[in-house]
Amino acid sequence: MAYKKKSLGQHFLKNETIAERIANSLILEKLTDKVIEIGPGTGALTKHLLNRKIPNLYVVEKDDRFAEDLPANFPTLKDRVIHMDILKIDWQATFGNRYHIFGNFPYNISNLLLFKMFENRENIQQMVGMFQREVAQRACSPKGNKTYGKLSVLLQAFYEADYLFDVGPQEFEPPPKVHSGVIRLTRKQQDPLIDNVKRFKAVVKAAFNLRRKKLSNSLKQFIFNDNETVTELLTKRPEHLDYKDFIFLSHQIKT
Repeated sequence: MAYKKKSLGQHFLKNETIAERIANSLILEKLTDKVIEIGPGTGALTKHLLNRKIPNLYVVEKDDRFAEDLPANFPTLKDRVIHMDILKIDWQATFGNRYHIFGNFPYNISNLLLFKMFENRENIQQMVGMFQREVAQRACSPKGNKTYGKLSVLLQAFYEADYLFDVGPQEFEPPPKVHSGVIRLTRKQQDPLIDNVKRFKAVVKAAFNLRRKKLSNSLKQFIFNDNETVTELLTKRPEHLDYKDFIFLSHQIKT
């Protein structure tokens, strides 16, 4: 077992049954779909993807040790290891127009990775991955739940979010101090009708920056059209609105 680099938030999955289950949670429309695994490490998940005979599998690995070892241990990956920091890559230029994201994601970049996914939503058809459980729950949380927040709204506007299963600390080496959760995000067949995504994001961000306040307080920077629906929504707290409500509010801003 490789030693972990604390700076990279590494915890190595050692349970083969769970690793195979995660790999099999990736649903491909066709075998030739492009799959990008982020942070494969020693290849605990990678080998199960390779067992599925996925021909267009690429891996992104920041750690020098693993970037060198992966093609040696898995010859199929020769010329398919991208030795870079996933957060510093231009995803469009590097991965192309249509692909799936997969991985056991480092806890210390989980939120940044999911926001990066939102930015590249036009190209990402699906994401299957393992996160710290609180992050996984946040991505899939329905409105009214205490874990529901900005990330929930933005992702669920464009993706069907499914929380698949928990993974306990004992399944890793070294064991993390938290539980993990595996989720699947599947791109919706039809995008929501949003006039201005930037404005939609701004409304969602402002709302959850003051999540304990009514929206009439947290969104007072915006000037809305005067109608009954807007008035009713502004009496609520942000966790009580779904993504359609936030889209509606973003459309009611006077410009």
